[in-house]
Amino acid sequence: MKQTFILLSMILLCTACGDKHKKSANVTEETLVEQQFSADSAFTFCQQQCDFGPRTMNSEAHEQCGQWILEKFKSYGLEVSEQRATLTGFDGTPLKSNNITARYQPEQQQRILICAHWDSRPWADNDPDEANHQKPVMAANDGASGVAVMIELARVLSADTCRLPVGVDFVCFDAEDWGTEHQSDSWALGAQYWAKNIKSQMQGKVFRYGILLDMVGGQGARFYQEGFSQYYAKQVVDRVWKAASTAGYSSFFPQADGGTITDDHGPVNEAGIPCIDIIPYHPECEASNFGPTWHTISDDMQHIDPATLKAVGQTLLQVLYTEK
Repeated sequence: MKQTFILLSMILLCTACGDKHKKSANVTEETLVEQQFSADSAFTFCQQQCDFGPRTMNSEAHEQCGQWILEKFKSYGLEVSEQRATLTGFDGTPLKSNNITARYQPEQQQRILICAHWDSRPWADNDPDEANHQKPVMAANDGASGVAVMIELARVLSADTCRLPVGVDFVCFDAEDWGTEHQSDSWALGAQYWAKNIKSQMQGKVFRYGILLDMVGGQGARFYQEGFSQYYAKQVVDRVWKAASTAGYSSFFPQADGGTITDDHGPVNEAGIPCIDIIPYHPECEASNFGPTWHTISDDMQHIDPATLKAVGQTLLQVLYTEK
């Protein structure tokens, strides 16, 4: 009798999953998806990264947090890999870089790229107090928030019995924030290295598009449409902002231009993968258009807003679960 019950349960589960897949063929971008992004989980993942301290290049906190990120993605059943390399900073410093990739459904040929950087800036050089300019940035928003959203997305995907019709690569880029305003190519060093090597690693797989998450947890954040994103991947911009509206977060995603940003999506686009940047724009902020905590010692957990994490994460679930 027990075996009969188990068999019947499996049949019902498979039937339900099959029905959901069948329905997904009729799902449009206007359909509100059922899957829910947990802001509390993402907030916790953000805090857990900050608990290591600033994840500056070549530091013990950086190495420990990298291992934590690997194990976290592994715990949700994703296939993880590291891309270690010694890169050279603008000042000649050798940087022990580690791009971390976690693959959901690695067997799928058609894939979506979701990425963020995970390193911390070593200097709070935009802090209003010059005495803090040589202090490292905790990078709760400018680093940890994007990774936290990706880990929560991985948790949701892995817990869902019905699978997406595509695979997802979550890529944590390293060595993004060891840059200087006097040298544009000194930023996004990990992404540059990844982009130079990605074609040889795809083995017939194809990225439909990419979405970069940068500073996606800050208080008062609004995500305008970044210039390079519109130039290289206008259809992806349109799709994501439409998803935000469908999910009920249009106030976080204004239909307005937000300037052009040098960021990790640059090398990704140069590698032939249309990639957008979800990044805040604060046009009225005197300290920085990136917001008052950017590259300051105030980029800490006290300035992370779960509502912002929810808006970005739920929008991405809306995008992923309406893939065909």
